[in-house]
Amino acid sequence: MHSAAADRNQRPILEVLRQILPPAGRALEVASGTGQHAAFFASSLPGWTWQPSDATAGGFGSVSAWSTQVGVRTVAPPVLLDVLSAQWPSDGPEFAAPFEALFCANMLHISPWATCSALMHGAKRYLAPGGLLITYGPYLEDDVPTAPGNLAFDQSLRQCNAQWGIRRREDVAHQAVLAGLHPRQRFQMPANNLVLVFRSSKRSGLCRAPPVSQPGCLVTRR
Repeated sequence: MHSAAADRNQRPILEVLRQILPPAGRALEVASGTGQHAAFFASSLPGWTWQPSDATAGGFGSVSAWSTQVGVRTVAPPVLLDVLSAQWPSDGPEFAAPFEALFCANMLHISPWATCSALMHGAKRYLAPGGLLITYGPYLEDDVPTAPGNLAFDQSLRQCNAQWGIRRREDVAHQAVLAGLHPRQRFQMPANNLVLVFRSSKRSGLCRAPPVSQPGCLVTRR
């Protein structure tokens, strides 16, 4: 599987990761999709091991194939992970060791709003103290004019599924604070996207969330 958007955005995202991540650690990727990001970031950050995941197993072969093609040995086999599950991964043994980073690209706007809170609480549960949650995608901002392309993209998302849509950065940050994460940095990215960085302080208990169905619809990721 191939995503042209992943080809376009992976190098700018990598430049941000190089600025904010320590030389070595373990990263959990939520919603890995094709697996291009996992393979590219793992090959470009040799001190890091990468744990890909997705809500369905349909793309797991692609995730493994990209890692094999790039020739990296630091990408673990992908696991099933529905962010709304009380335990991560959703199938099999729970993660036994915390992660220094959690990366999630282009998920919040193509999933119900409940997944935002679930992502934040999951990050709080599974990040090491001081670990980083890094999200990438389009956002609306109160004090920043919205680009026409993002307005059109938001409208197309909502027409496809009433539970989808570009999220307000302020609302996402509020959910992070409620979960015990601290907003740290905002990076302006190409094509009117942002990287938002949140830091974990100390571990908290489990926050269980009920499952939410996600009707299918073909959407081009950015």
